[in-house]
Amino acid sequence: MRTAYKVRVYPTSEQAAVLNRTFGCVRLVWNKALAWRHRRYHLDGDTTSYAQTDRYLTELKRDGGHDFLYEVSSVPLQQALRHQYTAFLNFFSGRAKYPRFKSRHGRQSATYTRSAFRWKDRRLLLAKMDAPVEFVWSWPDIDPTTLNPTTVTISRDPDGRWYASLTVETSADAEPLSPNGSAVGVDLGISDFAVLSTGEKIANPRHLDRKAHNLARYQRRMARKQRDSSNRAKAKAKVARAHTKVADARADFLHTTSTRLVRDHDLIVIEDLNVSGMVRNRRLARAISACGWGEFRRQLEYKTARYGRHLVVINRWYPSSKTCSVCGHLLAELSLSTRHWTCPGCGTRHDRDVNAAKNILAAGQAVSACGADVSHAGPPGVRSAAKQEAQPVRAGIPRL
Repeated sequence: MRTAYKVRVYPTSEQAAVLNRTFGCVRLVWNKALAWRHRRYHLDGDTTSYAQTDRYLTELKRDGGHDFLYEVSSVPLQQALRHQYTAFLNFFSGRAKYPRFKSRHGRQSATYTRSAFRWKDRRLLLAKMDAPVEFVWSWPDIDPTTLNPTTVTISRDPDGRWYASLTVETSADAEPLSPNGSAVGVDLGISDFAVLSTGEKIANPRHLDRKAHNLARYQRRMARKQRDSSNRAKAKAKVARAHTKVADARADFLHTTSTRLVRDHDLIVIEDLNVSGMVRNRRLARAISACGWGEFRRQLEYKTARYGRHLVVINRWYPSSKTCSVCGHLLAELSLSTRHWTCPGCGTRHDRDVNAAKNILAAGQAVSACGADVSHAGPPGVRSAAKQEAQPVRAGIPRL
């Protein structure tokens, strides 16, 4: 099992120059190899292996026009080719989109393997550097001197902050929590980020909306600056810092919420939402993207696997909102604007989201009872063994 520790890095001006040069060379190698792959496939119909791209990199260094590639460590360049090969494997298997060219204006990164860095006594020394890189350790319960990182990824965000991600192989597969017999169904939404089957509603903090006014002002200031000028670069960095504050606040909220759910419940049931399809709605795309549903599910997946909990993902077509959680009556139609409704069968008054969360929990318990509970360690597209056709609920337990 692999674990990554992301720390804030404070390089000196000389170290920053070396890293920026490395980022540029990594970006160049990625773009050159990607264009070469594209030409070979579309002109000759040939596929490209990693070994062929490695030979292409050697020829690129020797052609006389790219001597500056010798000034940086060769390991990040080779790692860029490995990442590109993996990206193409994911593309051909349908797990990702076609790899894109890298830009100098986005996030920059370079990956070092064990042959290109040294980690000893809480000191990180990278290749082509004479002094260790200063960083801040944020885990007081973990002694960094006991770690043995396999790879180190140095990155620089558009707002100018530097980070180092240390990947560590851990022997333990899980750190199980003591069972408490609790189960919860989670219905994700926009007005409320999550509604639990217990009736609790977790409010949507709407971090992006609270910063929208400042973001618009910063972007207007940047638009008035002359292109490629120093003032425009400063204004652009200010816009990036504002976006970073929103992203950090969202990440903190998602981690806090997911950790609380994993700590308090043995079984967590969620829906398999088609987020990529939902954001095509231009009226709701911004609100849905700002919620971070996909990241929330990813965090639940790895945290339940690590701490011995169970995560069940039910089919997205299950009519959780239109089904009465008491008697199982299924409505023919239920508009999105209807937030409360009364069951024609038993007369129970339902809150739409709480009722959906209860049905989601019942469906997940039925799937778990059939021996098909899911704690996926694979790609997020994997779904549980719930039946595809929607079935009416009988006494609160769906037929699967």
